[in-house]
Amino acid sequence: MRVLICPDKFAGTLSAPEVAEALAEGWGSVAAESKLTRRPLADGGPGFVEVLATALGGTRIPVSTVDPLGRPAAGEVLLADGVAYVESAQACGLHLLAPEERDPRRATSFGLGALLAAAAESGARTVVVGLGGSATNDGGAGMLAALGAAPVDATGTVLPYGGAALADCDRLSGTAALRGIRLVAATDVDNPLCGLHGASNVFGPQKGASREDVLTLDAVLERFAAVLARDVPGCPPGVRDLPGAGAAGGIGAALFALGATRESGVDLVRSATGLDAALDAADLVITGEGSFDFQSLRGKLVSGVAAAATERGIPCVVVAGQVSVGRREASSAGVTETHSLVDHFGSVEQAMAEPAEGLRALAARLARQWDRPSG
Repeated sequence: MRVLICPDKFAGTLSAPEVAEALAEGWGSVAAESKLTRRPLADGGPGFVEVLATALGGTRIPVSTVDPLGRPAAGEVLLADGVAYVESAQACGLHLLAPEERDPRRATSFGLGALLAAAAESGARTVVVGLGGSATNDGGAGMLAALGAAPVDATGTVLPYGGAALADCDRLSGTAALRGIRLVAATDVDNPLCGLHGASNVFGPQKGASREDVLTLDAVLERFAAVLARDVPGCPPGVRDLPGAGAAGGIGAALFALGATRESGVDLVRSATGLDAALDAADLVITGEGSFDFQSLRGKLVSGVAAAATERGIPCVVVAGQVSVGRREASSAGVTETHSLVDHFGSVEQAMAEPAEGLRALAARLARQWDRPSG
């Protein structure tokens, strides 16, 4: 049997390649004659660089950067075929903060600027920036500061970290040093920077913003958009309203101001991993993510895999940490059946503590169901 294993990460526990490996080990322990193809996946968020490195090879360049609170953090630039790939979540990720530390008023995108500076020094002429999973809501102000275009107040003093400080932004001092590289913003978020569907309103609460914070941050991002339009040469008109400007707390808007084009992170990974060819050759698809919920049905990676499998008449099984989607809703999305680590173990705590062991056990059960062991 030809089985395509193409999961997303299990946030907080396993990367996508680790999930794929655990599923393959479990299946292979029962049905060794099956042909297993691993295609770990990601969108523009956490795991973007790791998945692309698995698919493309290339060179991973370590970079010292900072986290959303300015503390030292480890990042990297992937250099493959003359293109550099960086991931905003390595420096700006919500997963880098403890729950009590989450505060988009203070969180900064400065660390992403350090990653971009390293990418520009790598010799690549194109830099692809994966956007998603950020703790920030500063409109990319910190990133610009790290690149040499610092937001300052009316006295010329550089502003402190965080979105709230942009209330005092008078102008940008300096120009972003990017050596003429071509920028690509990889995101599947199409939210504008401001307004009801903007970065602050839609994503602010999950980053720790109160209702009052949301209103404040939305207002300062609107102010900052006007600064970008005035002070960044070549900034496209109406940058605040461009689809994707609200990605990663508004980093999308700053990248667009610097001339970035927008591409789907999922489509980019899909192309790099050869997912479509692998789907064409499969008898069964196994995909998954940490939580298969109703957001999963709204265009997220797993639902895209299920839809692609349905187009080819291939059964698609979802394995997740938790499943909160009903059988009928899952079926309508192209999912044949679902399995969860929480159901397997009987508790969230054990599912979080032993995810690889649980995935191997679930995959072995699937192999007994869908294939026959040798002998």
